[in-house]
Amino acid sequence: MLTRATFYFLTSFSVFATDLDTARDAQDRGKLQEIANHQQAIVAKQPQNADLWYQLALAQSYLAEVAIETGDKGLAKSAAETGIQAGEKAVALKQGSAEYHRILGTLCGQVIPANVLAGLKWGKCAQDEVAKALELDPKAAINYVSRGVGNYYLPASFGGGVELAIKDFQKATQLDDKLPEAYLWLGIAERKAGRNAEARKALEKALALNPARAWIKQQLAKTPQ
Repeated sequence: MLTRATFYFLTSFSVFATDLDTARDAQDRGKLQEIANHQQAIVAKQPQNADLWYQLALAQSYLAEVAIETGDKGLAKSAAETGIQAGEKAVALKQGSAEYHRILGTLCGQVIPANVLAGLKWGKCAQDEVAKALELDPKAAINYVSRGVGNYYLPASFGGGVELAIKDFQKATQLDDKLPEAYLWLGIAERKAGRNAEARKALEKALALNPARAWIKQQLAKTPQ
């Protein structure tokens, strides 16, 4: 039986997550910043609440993601760095959460596109935290998406590469065939590998699962027939 406090948290998190998804789908950086600022004010009043630190980290990760999509490297860097601090707080307060480790690893990776030299500092954090997430929950599709994104950007000479990324994204689709993020990144990776037909098929599946996501539409538009 749910307690009143648990019910309130689940309900408020559902609203929070919906607002985040809607803003990310529309690439609305202003709304994402507003949500992140609001979450910062909330967590300041309850600094021992791991869930609130996670929500702040998640909001900053979405903001960094959209900043990367829209070419704003400065915003991506600042959002990711702020998010890392929140993610570290969440992990410190609740070590056993796979999702907390995943979002921290994602944020560490999101710093790098804004400054390649940052890869020396944050690359290991990204790999280690996502690996920990997979160790804690090897059946979560989103964990394979996160590892795949890391492999996509990591050169093969350093242990990554597009083919490894594709295997991760395919694993994610096998675990959850309703996860648009998995098909989105599978399509991007297939295109990088020169397989445009497979790329379009994956991106069309992603768009069917989430018709509102602007970045899926943009990736599909730039993929040759």
